Amino acid sequence: MAYSITVELHSKRLTLYKNGSKVNSYPVGIGKMLTPTPTGTYSIINKQPNPGGAFGIMWMGLSKPSYGIHGTNDPSSIGHIVSHGCIRMYNRDVLALSQVVPIGTQVTIVN
Repeated sequence: MAYSITVELHSKRLTLYKNGSKVNSYPVGIGKMLTPTPTGTYSIINKQPNPGGAFGIMWMGLSKPSYGIHGTNDPSSIGHIVSHGCIRMYNRDVLALSQVVPIGTQVTIVN
């Protein structure tokens, strides 16, 4: 099974694909104007449960250093332009996503 993730910044949505077919879509929080979420193609390089604080219950690091997909301790931030460049998800959503996608999953971030 080949999973991939696309993050659309304009719609603030993360979409999970399996073999090219849409599996699920989640609302996300994205980077602020001064700390934008970087566009490009990356991969998930690590997973860390319970990183604490603003990262919620799961961190999935991207191949772009210092950036990742993570949960949040502020659920009201989801759907807004609020982060330092990372992709924020509801804790339940990032946990579900992390249980499905393996290390190495491609993540494409587009405007």
